[in-house]
Amino acid sequence: MSRTIELTLTDVTAAERSDASVTARAKDLAPQFKALADENRLAIVLLLSERPRTVRELTDATGLAQTLVSHHLAPLRELGLVTVTPKGRSNIYALCCDAFAEPLRALAGLSNPAEHNGCC
Repeated sequence: MSRTIELTLTDVTAAERSDASVTARAKDLAPQFKALADENRLAIVLLLSERPRTVRELTDATGLAQTLVSHHLAPLRELGLVTVTPKGRSNIYALCCDAFAEPLRALAGLSNPAEHNGCC
């Protein structure tokens, strides 16, 4: 079962925006950002931004126990950030869409100051 999420980028600095609309958007996005604020979940999502993976691959890459990886995948699936596709005896986990993967990879560059030329 695959789920597609459509993301639309909006210029929130535009004169016609309303403060209430921005506040409502922030409230809607807060759960996703809270989920990504966890270091282990962020590591999992960064790995999935490279390519889909099984729990075993995520376990090997992160060094976390299988139960802990599964525990962290649950809220990511519930929020629609990660999809799961059964394949034989395994499940393949992937990011919901490329629209999420691209900005995530860009944000990951912030961890290396040399890559973002003094920004931030």
